[in-house]
Amino acid sequence: MQSQEESGSVTAVASPSAEALDAKNKRRMQRKAEKAAQQVESNKKHGFKLWLLVVPFLILSVLFSYFPLFGWVYAFFDYQPPIPLSESEFVGLQWFKMLVQNPAQLKTIGQVLINTFAMSGLNILTSFFPLVFAIALNEIRSKWFKNLIQTLTTLPNFISWVLVYAVAFAMFSSTGMINSLLENMHLISEPIKFLDSDSHTWLKMLLWGIWKGLGWGSIMYLAGIAGIDPELYEAAQVDGANRLQQIWNVTIPQLLPTYFVLLMLSISNFLNNGMDQYYVFQNAFNMQHIQVLDLYVYNIGMGNSSLSLATAISMLKSLVSVGLLILVNWLSKRTRGVSIV
Repeated sequence: MQSQEESGSVTAVASPSAEALDAKNKRRMQRKAEKAAQQVESNKKHGFKLWLLVVPFLILSVLFSYFPLFGWVYAFFDYQPPIPLSESEFVGLQWFKMLVQNPAQLKTIGQVLINTFAMSGLNILTSFFPLVFAIALNEIRSKWFKNLIQTLTTLPNFISWVLVYAVAFAMFSSTGMINSLLENMHLISEPIKFLDSDSHTWLKMLLWGIWKGLGWGSIMYLAGIAGIDPELYEAAQVDGANRLQQIWNVTIPQLLPTYFVLLMLSISNFLNNGMDQYYVFQNAFNMQHIQVLDLYVYNIGMGNSSLSLATAISMLKSLVSVGLLILVNWLSKRTRGVSIV
């Protein structure tokens, strides 16, 4: 009887404890659920604030990147300014057919495409120059000398191509500083035609482009070098690696993902050489090899007042560029497992 009474008392004592424990667990779960709900609400508010920060840039992208695509409609009309587009004759695909049916037009476009491919190909082949320059710049131990070199190589990026050509004309024209110096030293009898000549046009444009963009292009790689974990270099030093081996086995592998992303973007923009550089350097002597696609579109539209034909060519170029971007993105995903879009 006594043992039964004791067990009953134990059960009586244990039952309230179990109920209290269950209630405590329920309160704890309820608090966790409330905290989770508060966290979700906080994340929503934070996400909404971030979205508000992005909205102005989305508006700018729509205004300057997507809204101008309305201008593609000019490719289907025989537009002659200042006649309004509504009063222009609708010609459908006439300008697109003209591009493939006119032998003279095909020959001209063929040479333009050769120039475009050559310029873009040379830029891609030399795309590792900023990477090498950034690594070399990072190895300079003198801080003031490093800052001086970085400043001098970055400044040309902020100089317009018009001023670059003014400098080039002052130095390399027939009466420029270089020819005058060589003539005074009796090294040449006639001025060398650096600018008004069609020889080595692609190479000249490449060198001017490298001079202007080398320092600016290296900034991203310098930022990448600054973000490399110092423990990787310490581990390499422990393994007995010298400075060159550290660059080869640590720095370069860490920068390769950035390089490949920039390379893929360059390939996707293969037809977009820009216009300003070639526009200021063009003349009657080098027109055959300096006229890239963007410059050709400008000369057709503004020089020959054929805005509809220029729009048709520009439209095809944009579609091809989008196709190249999709192709490069697919190849990157298949080969490296990483896509850029």
